[in-house]
Amino acid sequence: MFQNRTEALMLALPAALFAGVVFLVPVLLLLSESFHSGSSWSFSAYTAFFSEPLNRTVFWRTLKLGLEVTAVSAILGYAAAYAIVALPANSKGRMIGLIMLPMMISPVARTYAWIVILGRTGIVNQALQGLGIMNSPARILFTETAIFIGLLQLFLPLMIISLISALENLPKDVVPAARVLGANWLQIFWKVILPLTKEGLVIGGTLVFTGSLTAYITPAILGGSKVLMLETLLYQQVSVANDFVSASVIALVLVAMSFAANLLLKRIATAKATA
Repeated sequence: MFQNRTEALMLALPAALFAGVVFLVPVLLLLSESFHSGSSWSFSAYTAFFSEPLNRTVFWRTLKLGLEVTAVSAILGYAAAYAIVALPANSKGRMIGLIMLPMMISPVARTYAWIVILGRTGIVNQALQGLGIMNSPARILFTETAIFIGLLQLFLPLMIISLISALENLPKDVVPAARVLGANWLQIFWKVILPLTKEGLVIGGTLVFTGSLTAYITPAILGGSKVLMLETLLYQQVSVANDFVSASVIALVLVAMSFAANLLLKRIATAKATA
């Protein structure tokens, strides 16, 4: 397509410069605040941050929910993507459109809809009481469960779309061949489908995990001030406490967790492929 590599790099240079100026430079300046202590550089801000029990609790809660949302998204995503890929072309297009439809709606509107569903007088509590399962409304809002449900609904489409793309490139004869050789569905998935679609899992897992870590609206609304996440804690440090150093620490922790998740998923996929 290009006569030489230099020509391609020159065409990409304006976009790279734009991204570097408006994104990388501000982020690096922000993150540098966490290492600056007076006139010297140190890790004292990180030591002070993680010495607080509340901060450690929020960190582990954020990590746990991110992992749970990613794992459940992968399980549901593979089932949905495999079923959609097997559909005829017209039906496949309609199903993909339905999956993408929630992403066209504002996250604020989607999150507030969960208040109607999960509230004390919401659909879930009315159904549980109507069936006689519970005598009084259950407390679902402002819990980790509510945040998990909201994040799962928010980012599951990203996992499904990533896996659909990977499964469409899966050779059509590998699954029937494995069935002929006597493999059950669990063996087919673990030894055939998963290794051949690992790139889609890495992309989808990274998008879901990173999104779960950095989403603000859903944890803020469904978790409130009682169930803090790192992103809501970051907002409080900036807007309430005016503590930009702690906010920089949280920002760097979130960035590091996102990169670590991507590297871990790639390592797992590579290890599975070579096993």
